[in-house]
Amino acid sequence: MPTSDQLLAELKLLHPKLIDLSLGRIERLLAKLGDPHLALPPVVHIAGTNGKGSVTAYLKAILEAAGYGVHAYTSPHLVRFNERIVLAERGGKARPIGEDALVDVLSRTQAVNDGDDITQFEITTAAAFLSFAETPADIVLLEVGLGGRLDATNVVPHPHLGVITPISLDHAEKLGDRLSLIAAEKAGILKPAMKTIISRQDPDALAVITRTAARVGAPLVLWGEHFDAYEQRGRLVVQCEDQLLDLPSPGLLGPHQITNAGTAVAAALNLDGYTVPESAIESGLVDVTWPARMQRLVGGPLPNLLRHGSELWLDGGHNPAAGEVLAQTMADLEERIPRPLYLIVGMLGLKDAAGFLSHFRGLARKVVAVPIPGAHEQPFEPVRLAAAAASVGLSADAAPSVEAAIQRIDASHPGPKRLLICGSLYLAGQVLALQEGVIAQPN
Repeated sequence: MPTSDQLLAELKLLHPKLIDLSLGRIERLLAKLGDPHLALPPVVHIAGTNGKGSVTAYLKAILEAAGYGVHAYTSPHLVRFNERIVLAERGGKARPIGEDALVDVLSRTQAVNDGDDITQFEITTAAAFLSFAETPADIVLLEVGLGGRLDATNVVPHPHLGVITPISLDHAEKLGDRLSLIAAEKAGILKPAMKTIISRQDPDALAVITRTAARVGAPLVLWGEHFDAYEQRGRLVVQCEDQLLDLPSPGLLGPHQITNAGTAVAAALNLDGYTVPESAIESGLVDVTWPARMQRLVGGPLPNLLRHGSELWLDGGHNPAAGEVLAQTMADLEERIPRPLYLIVGMLGLKDAAGFLSHFRGLARKVVAVPIPGAHEQPFEPVRLAAAAASVGLSADAAPSVEAAIQRIDASHPGPKRLLICGSLYLAGQVLALQEGVIAQPN
């Protein structure tokens, strides 16, 4: 029997490009599979630039606390591909699909595809739909891979609910180099009569979304008009048209998580036909887990390279908007517990490195640029990335690995310090694999 590593490597060879946005190929394959996307439990379709994964994680935790069985589809994975397909379990929390089940569903999908031209994301999305259709659940949380309009997840004809998280500039080479163009792609998930939660948006993005919604007949639940969320005395306050919720602070760290958590709460309250008590919302906000989103690494090989009293943090943020909220989060930590901040950064080569790093000017003492082993796209060479950091006024150099960067920083500053590894979800996956003592599965 093949392994999932072998199958995924074979599936990557079916199309010359890793990303080639289209719906025709997956629609053809789904028809051959018996249209499993038409047999899913009710779907919540989640698009946006930043916060998709966090909103999915909050909503999953809230719904499970309310007693519902939840399937979830996210990308990319961090360590193992199994993380992308999370299946509801009877009487408990959902778990990533097991290796045997993953091999089975990939093998069956591959056999039906019969060598046809299709991207790896498209064929594995079809496999996820097959898994979700064959496993009982109450709801599916379906995260868009890239964009929305032509994303492989956008074949579900009648989602129960839509969500669009904050939109910012990212993947310009695929989606366009203006916010309005990117917003048009994200708004492509809007469907007639599908209620959609719209998180905090730039005015230009919001204008595109509202025009698209009017054209297709999609009712919107808008941040700032129909709901709002803010921090007050260490609590999360979510205000909707007919209720005010005083909730615990979100379990994920950072001021941006107020927006993400508030959006997830609004989504939970707008799930027609589902009963979500306030106690379940409280539990979900506190119990949420989402690796590599301001995750404190404690114990294990990498933190053990630092002297006592130092902190090691990990985040997969990789665009300028993410850089802004990460810098704010680190500034808040600095205000509470002052420590010199050092960045260990690896980024894919098409990202706006200077735009991401500029937010740390005056905050980070030094940037150490590192490579990203096994990245599916060409990453920045560390020397080039260090030059980008220097161009925005940051002291920077390059190191051959994350371990070497940590050791270099620790040697240069013997006292307690704060290190943040950031710039790429692919780098974050490599870091977590090092922590776990395993080899990360390629994206």
